[in-house]
Amino acid sequence: MTTKENFLKAVKEIKKAEEARKDAIKFDQSVDVLVNLKNFDIKRASINTIAVLPHKIKDKKVAGFLDKKSNFVDTITKPEFEDFKDKKKLKKLVDNYDFFIANAKLMPTVATSFGRALGPAGKMPSPQLGMIASEDESTIKNLIKKIENVVKIKTKEPSIKISISRLSAKDEDIAENAVAVFNEIFKNLQKGKENLKSVLIKTTMGKPVKVPIS
Repeated sequence: MTTKENFLKAVKEIKKAEEARKDAIKFDQSVDVLVNLKNFDIKRASINTIAVLPHKIKDKKVAGFLDKKSNFVDTITKPEFEDFKDKKKLKKLVDNYDFFIANAKLMPTVATSFGRALGPAGKMPSPQLGMIASEDESTIKNLIKKIENVVKIKTKEPSIKISISRLSAKDEDIAENAVAVFNEIFKNLQKGKENLKSVLIKTTMGKPVKVPIS
């Protein structure tokens, strides 16, 4: 079977298990892909990338560090940076948003003012995704549209866990998102299949199901 067919089979298996206990779990669980690695040196071969999913997981709350207020994104302008020297305000800002964008020319000040909070949270704008050279309407709208379908992938240990869908989504959509994440991870592995220990898919509360990779 193809990778997609294997993921689709695993999705059907986890959905069958959840159907049997639907009365006990009252929320729409996340579906996660877990990729366990072997013969992988975290320090020398770390992965820090993004995967663009074919199907959006959820709406993301986005804020922008910009020169002027935008009608399309909650905005923090440079004169307002001072307000976030207050640690409580800074923490609330980071917790309230899923993603941050920034005008590239403001990035040195953004890094100084917000880096200590955004960095550890994995929410710092980057050239990869989040920095813009222009604040025109179309640039901001297109970036936010892309962000809605993106997940970040970063190795901190030899096991990568990425949320790729909600359980209520269509089986095909979940499988296609899973394939997109797996393919992005796989292409960043120095030794390809030799670095793969196992690939699994699971719900928030459920047991993992192994996905064969041919």
